[in-house]
Amino acid sequence: MNSPPKIPRRVAIIGAGVVSPLGLGLAETLQSLRTGTDCVTPVMAFSVEKTRCKTAGQISDSRLLEGVNRGRRNRRLHRASYMVIAALDELRSQADGFKPEMVMVGTTSGGMTFGERFYRTLGNGGCSAALIANYPPQKQIIDALEKFGIDAPAQVIANACASGTNAIGHGFSAIRAGQYQRVLAGGYDALSELVFVGFDSLQASTPEKCRPFDAKRSGMVLGEGAALVALEELESAQQRGAEILAEIVGYGISTDNHHLTQPNPDGSGPRRAMEQAIGRANLTPERIGYVNAHGTATVFNDAAEGKAIEQMFSDVPISSTKSMMGHSLGAAGAIVAIVSLIALRHQFLPPNINFREPDPELRLNIVANEARPAEFDCVLSNSFGFGGTNASIVLRKM
Repeated sequence: MNSPPKIPRRVAIIGAGVVSPLGLGLAETLQSLRTGTDCVTPVMAFSVEKTRCKTAGQISDSRLLEGVNRGRRNRRLHRASYMVIAALDELRSQADGFKPEMVMVGTTSGGMTFGERFYRTLGNGGCSAALIANYPPQKQIIDALEKFGIDAPAQVIANACASGTNAIGHGFSAIRAGQYQRVLAGGYDALSELVFVGFDSLQASTPEKCRPFDAKRSGMVLGEGAALVALEELESAQQRGAEILAEIVGYGISTDNHHLTQPNPDGSGPRRAMEQAIGRANLTPERIGYVNAHGTATVFNDAAEGKAIEQMFSDVPISSTKSMMGHSLGAAGAIVAIVSLIALRHQFLPPNINFREPDPELRLNIVANEARPAEFDCVLSNSFGFGGTNASIVLRKM
């Protein structure tokens, strides 16, 4: 006798924490989004004398390390560790009693700057064990879990710029399938010289302003940050009396397999990810009130994503908040998920700043330069990366 099909469990967000160029915490992030603050500044951490791009979205060390005990052990931690610790601290202040059974995080470079320093010391006998120990990408989340006494296994997803969204989406899927009741999910990445120079050498970075979806867009700028969300099976969270910030209702993924760095120009990869996310949420495209686009401001990415959005939606408002804070790679999907959460809870559309001229090839409803008030109950958040790695999630207002 066949057993009845399992009913998918609902997944709530009961806590969130974020650190990015937009600010430290949800309140500062909300203020920056409302005012359309340009948080991209000249790079100070390393020399950019020989690069085309001179700017990035950066987090001030003085603010990041404010009040931190700088004892011997803490001095060894990477900047990314402090970002994750700060994000987790904020999340814990909201999600009282949240004890994750699994941790899923996305990142691409971990403690890359320590790896750079280690490499540069090899020729002069200055090898340091601390540099090696802080280089692996899993070290930063382990530091944060140890800081707060959280004993849970951690999975690290490194899937280019879709990593953060993948981590949240996999956490959502695991709870929905009944594997876990509580998952801590998110992403983190810190600015590093090797990554910065790499994107510059590909001429993917711009010496100008970052202008997503603009007719004269000329490339991306890099950013950094960390963002985490506390996911819990909805019924469990309600029984505990937890505050429900929003519900994740859909997750979609796809792979282009078109080119190492360029998306398929027909937009089929992004479209499949968005269709999956909306379909698994049992929604129609008309229910989506806002799309937080991947929008890197590179010629090919924006064209492919814009084409996919144009094909799927009639006149949905879209913006890329990377125009304000840069592209934080493995952290990007997690940060924009929280941006989407903030927009949903406060009922406004974050702006796509530096926008001057619509692309004549795309018919898109860009939230240009200024935030807009709006009423909507579902938002789609996109992350698309090198190699055609595509991921989308749908959040619904509770």
